Parts: sequence; C-alpha cells; structure tokens
Amino acid sequence: MDARKQQNFDVEGGAPHGGIGTAPPKDFDEEADLPITANRSAKWWYVAVHNVTAMVGAGVLGLPYAMALLGWTGGVIVLVLAYLISVWTLWQLCYMHEIDGRRMNRYHELGQYAFGKTAGLWAIVPFQLIVMIGLDIVYMVTGGSSLQQFYILCGGTASFGLSAWIVVFAATELISCQLPNFNALFIVSLVAAVTSISYSTIGWVSAVADGKTADVSYAIKGDGTHKLMGIFNALGTCVFAYGGHSVVLEIQATLPSKPGIKNSTFKPYMWGVALAYAAIAYCYFCVAFAGYWAFGNSVKSNIMLSVAHPTWLVAVANMLVVVHVFGSYQMYAMPVFDMVEDLSRRKGIKSRFFTRVVMRSVFVVFTAFIGITLPFFGDLLGFFGAFGFAPMTFWMPSVIWLVVMKPKRNSFDFWANVINIIVFVAVMFLAAIGSIYSIVQSASNYKFYQ
Repeated sequence: MDARKQQNFDVEGGAPHGGIGTAPPKDFDEEADLPITANRSAKWWYVAVHNVTAMVGAGVLGLPYAMALLGWTGGVIVLVLAYLISVWTLWQLCYMHEIDGRRMNRYHELGQYAFGKTAGLWAIVPFQLIVMIGLDIVYMVTGGSSLQQFYILCGGTASFGLSAWIVVFAATELISCQLPNFNALFIVSLVAAVTSISYSTIGWVSAVADGKTADVSYAIKGDGTHKLMGIFNALGTCVFAYGGHSVVLEIQATLPSKPGIKNSTFKPYMWGVALAYAAIAYCYFCVAFAGYWAFGNSVKSNIMLSVAHPTWLVAVANMLVVVHVFGSYQMYAMPVFDMVEDLSRRKGIKSRFFTRVVMRSVFVVFTAFIGITLPFFGDLLGFFGAFGFAPMTFWMPSVIWLVVMKPKRNSFDFWANVINIIVFVAVMFLAAIGSIYSIVQSASNYKFYQ
C-alpha cells in the first residue's frame, strides 16, 4: 500500500470522515479530496498559528469591560480558571484524536465514536454549526464596521453605510474561500494571528501609557437586577473567549501520522498548543488586567474607545482587526465547506465547480446577508453562543471522555469531569439569561440594514 493510502486508511467502522450516517467506503483515499484531510503535511507550528487565529478575536478588546462587571476578584478567577480548564479539555480532545489506530479527524467523528452513528451527529453538529456559522456572521459585521471606521478616520465621509462595507468585506472572502484546504490557509492564518497579537498589544500598551484614571473605581458596575445580569453576561464573555475547540480536531487532522507510533499527532499538536496558549495568555490577561487597572468600572465596551490615543493609532487598530477577522472567517468556514462537500459527494454530486465555487460562494453571501440584515447579530450570538461555545469547549469533551475513556467512578479523573460538566452546563444557562436581558435592554436601539 502506498504512503498516501496508508495515511488515509485510518477509519475503520462507524462513520468515516464525518460521514452522515453511511457505511465506510471501500476506497479510503476519498479522504484526500476533502478540505480538512486533503493535505496532511502540517507542522507543529501550523497548529500554533491556527489555534491563535481561531481563539483570539476582536472580542479580546472587550475583556476589560467584562472585568468591570465582575470586579478584580471575580474577573481574575473566571478568566484564569476558564483558561486552565480550556487547556485541559483541549488536551482531552487531542488525546482522543486517535483511538485503537483510528483517527477522529473531525469533532463529530469523535462524537459518533462515543455516542453512535446518528446520536453522535446530533450531539455535535448543531452546536458546532452554531459556533462556526455564528462567528462567521459576526466576522462579517466586524470586518465591515472596522473598514467603515478606518475609512472615516482616514478622512472619508459616513455616506457609505455599514451594509456597503460589509459587502466590500464579503467580496474579499468570496476570493479567499476558494483556497482548497486547511493547510492552504497557513499564510492567511499566520497574518491573522500576528494582527490579533498586534491589536491586543496596542490595546493594553495604550491603556498603560495613559495611566490610571483619576478617582478610578473598581466597584462592580450596576446594582440590583442590572448588576446580577451584568455578572451573568460577563461570565459568558470571559468563558466563551476560549471558543476555538470547535475546530481543534479539524486542525489536528492536518498533521501526518507516523507508522508504528501510537497517537503520533498528539505530541506535535500539544507543542503547538503550548505556544498558542502562551500567546493567548499574553493577549487576554494583558488586555483585561491593564484595561481594568487603568479605567476601572468606567471602561467602555471596547478598550480602544477609552484610551486617549492619536487618530492614526485607532485607524491602524481597526485595519488590524479587519485583517484578523479576514483570516478567522476562513478558519471557521473550512469545516463547514468540508461538511458540504462530503454530504454532496454522498448524494452523488461530484461537480467540483458546484461544491467548491457555487456552495462556498453561497455560504459567504448567506453570512453577509444575515450580517447586513442583523448588524446587531453579535448581541444575539451571546445567547446562541451560550449553547455553542459552552458545549464545544467545556463540557462536551468531558462527556465524551467519560464515555470513551471510562475512568473509575472513585477516581479524581471521573469526579473532575462530572463537576466540570455540572458547572459549565450551569454557566451555559446563566450566560444565556444574561444575554437575553442585555438584548431586551438594547432592543430599542437596534436598526436593520444600516
């Protein structure tokens, strides 16, 4: 058997490469034609880059505001615990990437292995699509609004509305969506990772340079119901900042297997994760703590709105956000493209033009249309995201671990996972309640087709 066939002969039984309830094909080399597994030549540093791009988003600039809703003690505890637990659950997913010589190249394949062919799909895919499609809609709005701000700061007028700028941003994604597979995204992802670290640096350095505001207060914002709902909302903001787990196994699938070495992708993947999480810690903790230190509970929802800085710096920060979300969009779109191509092939549709050009373009247009229609979708994602980020990142890996690895009931491993599931299911509902409250409070300001 040649090396490529041997590399692809890694799924036995169950539903291969995300198969939607079908038996495995005789020719396992079909994997080589799908976007996630077409190229398995990635290196460990690819893993680092992709994880930074998937994890660190423009939302990092809102972490100081979340700190203002939680206070020093609550904010530090939530951010640090969420960081540590997300590393743990990511480790669990990566460890289960290969079981008994079988590679789980997609999150829902692992779900099918744990729960069965049909139940596994329903346990994973809806949550995963909430994250991937939801984030791509938010990226459309973020990219368009940042382009608009950049244009205005450079001397342009506000005559072009947000909708027009979302269309401009969508046009760039229409071109980049034709990149064939995950590994082809490396340069795009590298640039996106660098820009995310850059605008995070601008945010916290600007705050420190401004110094602590006179009469700064660190009392938790709000009172009564408003204060409680703010805590719930901030809890979701901090916890769901670690939302890259939806594409963890898809990224790991790009690494090559080494014959004769059990779970050979695990070690290089964790090297990449170590570097990525060092960068994530730098971005999240520096921005959150420096921003809250400087402005206290008066900090605005985006730290760049609070710092006193020259116009050119705001313009640069906005363009860095544009470049970052350009890359992040494709990071979350590629698994969707993979699902569409796999399903189309199983329905007998073999036209590469249809699956690559038509369907990918339809996806970009769809996310742009929703972004234009609902430019406040980011607020809605707080609600839907509670039912996407919490399962995919925090409690679903623990559920699968208990089912697949079967730790002894009297062991620390067992009870740690059980407690983790209970805590983050509760966080999921509390964050959803806080988000609903925020949406109701802001509903009068929402405008369609801006």
